[in-house]
Amino acid sequence: MFDVEKSIGFLLAKAYQRAWAILREEIEPYDLTPPQFALLSFLWQQDGLTQVELSEKGQIDRSTVGGLIDRLERNGLLERRRHPQDRRAYRIYLTEQGKGLEQTLTQCAGKSLQRFTSGLTEDEIVELRRMLEILRGDRSVYELPSC
Repeated sequence: MFDVEKSIGFLLAKAYQRAWAILREEIEPYDLTPPQFALLSFLWQQDGLTQVELSEKGQIDRSTVGGLIDRLERNGLLERRRHPQDRRAYRIYLTEQGKGLEQTLTQCAGKSLQRFTSGLTEDEIVELRRMLEILRGDRSVYELPSC
């Protein structure tokens, strides 16, 4: 008999829900959602990305990214600037306020990861990350090195 509660899909979905709930709790004082935090994180890594680039990095729909950008812009954390080579596009830049949250929010993310993985050893965390990257479709993780 099939036990849905033991299925990989069910377990992944529930783990995802728990991880986002923990992160949401940690960043709630900053009036941010986990997807907004992710968008800021991409811009902390590389400021000035386009909406299309942010959509690809986050693997989320462009219209969803547009809504996230709108809210973060209203909250003064980022701004749109015309793309110098493409009149139809905008580059998204962090404001000083958005840049200023990096250290604090990164600490929140670290704390939420510690809470989420508290039952795992460091080796298990490394292995979990490796397996999740494989499941996500990142083939470089499991390609064997050449001799």
